[in-house]
Amino acid sequence: MKNLLKIIALFILTLSLISCREELVAKSKTATIKGMITSKESGVPLSKVKVSTAPITETVFTDDSGNFEIKNIPLGDYSLKAELDGYVTKAVGISVKNEGQVNSMTIELVDDLSLNSPPSVPELVTPADNSTNQPLNINFTWNCTDADTKDILKFNLVVKNSSNNDVIEIKDITAKNYELKNLKYGYTYFWQIIANDGVNNAVYSSTNKFTTTNSPLNRFHYVQNNNGVFTLVSNNLENNNLFNLHENAWRPRKNNNANLLAYLKNVGGDIHIFSSKLDGSSEFKITKIPIAGFNAKEIDYSWNQKGTQIIYANFDKLYKVNKDGTGTTLLYTAPSGEFITECDWSYDESKIAIKTNNLSGYNGNIRIINMVGNILNTVVTNSTGALGGINFSVDGKKLLYCKDISNYQDQNYRQLDTHIFLYDIVAATSTDLSELSKKPIGSNDLDPRFSPNNAEIIFTNTSNDGISQKNVMKITLDFSLQSLQRTTLFINAEMPDWQ
Repeated sequence: MKNLLKIIALFILTLSLISCREELVAKSKTATIKGMITSKESGVPLSKVKVSTAPITETVFTDDSGNFEIKNIPLGDYSLKAELDGYVTKAVGISVKNEGQVNSMTIELVDDLSLNSPPSVPELVTPADNSTNQPLNINFTWNCTDADTKDILKFNLVVKNSSNNDVIEIKDITAKNYELKNLKYGYTYFWQIIANDGVNNAVYSSTNKFTTTNSPLNRFHYVQNNNGVFTLVSNNLENNNLFNLHENAWRPRKNNNANLLAYLKNVGGDIHIFSSKLDGSSEFKITKIPIAGFNAKEIDYSWNQKGTQIIYANFDKLYKVNKDGTGTTLLYTAPSGEFITECDWSYDESKIAIKTNNLSGYNGNIRIINMVGNILNTVVTNSTGALGGINFSVDGKKLLYCKDISNYQDQNYRQLDTHIFLYDIVAATSTDLSELSKKPIGSNDLDPRFSPNNAEIIFTNTSNDGISQKNVMKITLDFSLQSLQRTTLFINAEMPDWQ
């Protein structure tokens, strides 16, 4: 009996050994899993990602290139899990079937936005809330932080005002400051910062208020040519209060009684007279019939002294218009073949100086007429070469004009030696101010205007090459000196006005 039990036990043990051997043989069949893990949003490989399997085999981490490899993994079906802080954990299934096979795969992890903190509420620093007398160029500054250091903060600066519906918005600022230039005098502004980290919703600051300084009483206005664009500029005699008023505008004419500045602008191919307040606000188109002549940059117009009306020309016709655009009236028609390019209204409003020319700008005439069109004086007649720049003295007894004494003429209206003359209406004599002030050879003196007290004149001087910089100068009319004094006031400046 004992022998029989031993035989049965031995048989069972043998079967168990055979079964274990088969299992060991099966487990010895392995393969390899390798792959790359990247960010779904950016496609950038992710390092230090924890990669594990279920059933459990081995846990590995991705290298700097986002690669991982699990070797000697037994054949079978697995769930591969990828984990990294800041990303959503992801599990993918993989079947390892063939011994020695390398199973390759790519896993994309999605940013876990729920772990990303929004920026702090921006703190507005300068200009301070309710501050006054602020300059027109302001450096806005603010503070803002983000706990997620990998986020790139961008800011929008939004500026509104209480005078109109204009909104200034500067987008995608990466610094925490921005300089905004050419604000308006006497305006109340409201500003706000919007912060965005590219992940969370935008964060809005509070809104602060500030007021700019009141408009200064600048007496000089002129034009700067900035890369072919005319910019109308206001300044003072000390040249320390310059600010820009309007772009694509020229020929400024200030009127102190109206407290307005007039100027020319192109509207749909026609030139019109506009006005604005002295800070550039409240722009208004005055003319309905456009101002026109042989050359848009040569034409000129004039206020009356009271600042209620303007006279201007449209080719051979001289018109008068109220400053509000009403009451357009024909005053005078030039002789046949002549076109009015410039006009100036005397201070007492009793007479008008007009300059006429042909279609090429030549054969110029300067006449003084009364308000019904009768000729009172002929200053220059049928001039060869360029002619222009007319302006009455306050008492109406003298008239400035300029003339190219070289008598040169060409299709481009080039001037070679233009001088400023002071015409005495009573004596009917002309004095060459450019000669007395020793104008540089090879230059032109243009667009003369009397100073408000008539003791000086302001004008433009430039090389006669037609392309050099223009500067605004003045001549002091002290005829007791051997030569009149010339002084440079403003560089890169032309078409001056002094009121």
